[in-house]
Amino acid sequence: MKLRSLLAGAAFALGLTASAAFADKTKVGFVYVGPVGDGGWTYEHEQARKKVVEEFGDQIETVFVESVPDGPDSARVMTQMALEGADLIFATSFGYMDPAIEVASKFPDLKIEHATGYKTAPNVSVYSARFYEGRAIQGHIAGKMTKSNVIGYIASFPIPEVIRGINSAYIHAKKANPDVEFKVVWVSTWFNPAKEADAAKALIEQGADVILQHTDSTAPMAAAESAGNVIGFGQASDMAEYKDGPRVSSIIDNWAPYYISRVRAVIDGTWEPVNTWDGIGAGMVEIGEMTDKIPAAVQAEALAMKEQIATGTYHPFTGPLNKQDGSVWLAEGETSDDGTLAGMDFFVEGVDALIPN
Repeated sequence: MKLRSLLAGAAFALGLTASAAFADKTKVGFVYVGPVGDGGWTYEHEQARKKVVEEFGDQIETVFVESVPDGPDSARVMTQMALEGADLIFATSFGYMDPAIEVASKFPDLKIEHATGYKTAPNVSVYSARFYEGRAIQGHIAGKMTKSNVIGYIASFPIPEVIRGINSAYIHAKKANPDVEFKVVWVSTWFNPAKEADAAKALIEQGADVILQHTDSTAPMAAAESAGNVIGFGQASDMAEYKDGPRVSSIIDNWAPYYISRVRAVIDGTWEPVNTWDGIGAGMVEIGEMTDKIPAAVQAEALAMKEQIATGTYHPFTGPLNKQDGSVWLAEGETSDDGTLAGMDFFVEGVDALIPN
């Protein structure tokens, strides 16, 4: 009887020790708008989560939920994470913005990092990347490589991030090739391979021989490969499986350094809300390997632009630039301020497309 009591006591003590060790871990949640295997946006966030785990090991516990639609579903998922002890949540879609603010107000000890949004709170940070810097480089390559002079652009939602990207790509394609024309298809989704493929096919039928995308799957790349003689660019991730086919380069979102720094801030008690918007210079936006399909001279021009953007000697939005209605936006040599870019709701002159309400 006495031995049994001793064993029971020891087991209980071990249980308390294990529980205490588990409680000491920092719990980090990730909410994803697409599946981790999308090959684009969510895939790169998941790679960053894995690097966080590599960095901190047993100091942390991470959880993630994939394919969470924008809106109320994201609030439910974040609430559940908070109830289960999350110390920090990375909410990785623009449409999670209001839900993130709502959940943060109910759990003041919870920290939330919201990707691509603009609303902050005492326990909510926002972070994004200057994707438009990469779009400028893509636009230059596209303008130089198109033979039909028609470039197709698959757009997700009419938010400033997407509008900025279209404008940046168009400006630099037009500089590289004055005869270039953009055709834009809005698909009202971040991740829907069928819709993305249909959009790519429609653009190709309209004469586009270059496809750009601001959606998350590799379906447009597959459509370009099927069409033949059509090139494309990896979006958010390298999409290197297509580098022997239509993919000539890519924009890669490198979230890991930011995620590691913010988790470390929670662990050491120094976390404060911040508003981070970094680009090529800081390494948050990377340009994927350029394939031999891009002529050597064009590669050199693209790499020179990348270096100028990284060092701050060139800004992708440098005047003279007019708005779509012909009104002056930026004078000769003038560059856009961040406030205008962050809230961009207009196309530049020459973009023959409408922005949906």
